[in-house]
Amino acid sequence: MSQLATFIKDKKALKETRQQDAILSMTHVVYGYPTVEESLSWMERLMQEGVDFIEVQFPFSDPVADGPSIVAACHKALEQTLDVDTCLTQLGELTKKYADSRIVLMSYLNPMYRFGLEKLAQRAAEENIQGLILPDLPIEQATPYRKACEKHHIDPVWLVTPVTPTARLEMLAQQSSGFLYCVARSGVTGHSSHESKVKSTSLDEYLGHIKQYASAPMGVGFGLRERSQIEKLIGKADIAILGSALLDAYNQGGQEEGIKLINALFK
Repeated sequence: MSQLATFIKDKKALKETRQQDAILSMTHVVYGYPTVEESLSWMERLMQEGVDFIEVQFPFSDPVADGPSIVAACHKALEQTLDVDTCLTQLGELTKKYADSRIVLMSYLNPMYRFGLEKLAQRAAEENIQGLILPDLPIEQATPYRKACEKHHIDPVWLVTPVTPTARLEMLAQQSSGFLYCVARSGVTGHSSHESKVKSTSLDEYLGHIKQYASAPMGVGFGLRERSQIEKLIGKADIAILGSALLDAYNQGGQEEGIKLINALFK
């Protein structure tokens, strides 16, 4: 079992002994938004508050999987000169201070390919960043990347969606290691006008099917904004991922408003 999978298993068991919700929290932060210093301060506050994971996005100019809130944050962050290696070093400082939380780095292939995928895996390992998410890198074209991750004991996190063909979904579930990122609905991150049309049983069936094949824990994201949505995931997934909703709260009222949302959703 990988480092990330072991962390998830142990953290869930600890929550159960404390009679807490047996689902972990993952929050999403855009590195450099609104400034590097403020994004790092926000990450540290989240870890102080006890979030289990932070998915840190290194910004890219064309984040195709992301909705308007995160796209705007990426564009704002890119008004500065950002450096992948510096980002990894700064994240490593946080991982050393907060051993009860984990950081996974998310970005798109272009900036990470320019940095070097072998170097990325090596530097992530050096900074105790145990997972990497590159949503626009197909697993079929990722052999060098997968080998680099395996060499440095890093988990490449793969994504599946409700429209992933069945055979491919089953293959990705079987080959997942740290956790499998299950996109809760079609479309980009954030609120969707189509959400009300999706039956709750559809998500149950989707996650139930994945669970038959998954060789790793399951995280669920895209569109989570309410406590009731988190409650429906308990027992069906291992991680609830909070992205655009948290960014919207942060934009409205800074760190305090963001923490209010986390407490309301995860209690």
